[in-house]
Amino acid sequence: MFRRATTGILARNIRARLFSTGLPAAQTIDSTFAEAWKKVAPNLDPPKTPLSFMQPRPPTPSAIPSKLTVNFVLPYASEISGKEVDMVIIPASTGQMGVLPGHVSTITELKPGVLSVHEGNEVKKYFVSSGFAFIHANSMADIVAVEAAPLDQIDSSLVQKGLTEFTQKLSSASTDLEKAEAQIGVDVHSALNAALTG
Repeated sequence: MFRRATTGILARNIRARLFSTGLPAAQTIDSTFAEAWKKVAPNLDPPKTPLSFMQPRPPTPSAIPSKLTVNFVLPYASEISGKEVDMVIIPASTGQMGVLPGHVSTITELKPGVLSVHEGNEVKKYFVSSGFAFIHANSMADIVAVEAAPLDQIDSSLVQKGLTEFTQKLSSASTDLEKAEAQIGVDVHSALNAALTG
C-alpha cells in the first residue's frame, strides 16, 4: 500500500515536468561570477564565461521544427552560434550519435573524434578532443568542446609523427602517470589519424 502511494506521488511530479527545457531562459551574463571577480580583481574586467557565448534558448515548440539550432563553443571562442542546420553527427562516448530536429533531450560526453555539421549539401567537419553535448527538446543542441579544429586545417604528417612519439612513450613509460599521459596521446592521435584517413 505504501509503495503504491509513493509511486503515485512520484509519477505525478515527474509527469508535471518531464524536461527542464520548459524553464525560463537563463540570463546571458553570469552576474554572480562578475561580482565575485570584481571583489578579487577590481581593476580587471571579468573574463567571458561559456554562458556569455550562448543565446537564451527559446520555448519548446508545439510541432517539430524543420531545422536544428546549434551552438558550438570552446573555452576561448564560439565556433557556431545559433546556426540552423539539418543534422549534426556527434562523437559520443557511446558511439557516433546523429541529432536531427525533434531529438529527445540528451546529455552525452564527447570522445576524440569528428563532429560533422550538415546544412543542405554542405558538411563542415571538426575534430574535437573531448567535451559534452546537450540536446534539448526544443530542437537545440549545445556542444561544448575542450579543444576543436576544422578537419581541413589538420596536418596529417604531424599527426603521424605525434602518434609515433606517443606510442614510443607508452612502451617506455615506467610510472602510472607516464602510461596514462602516453595512452591519452595515443588515443587522440589515433582518432585524428582515423578522421583524416577515413
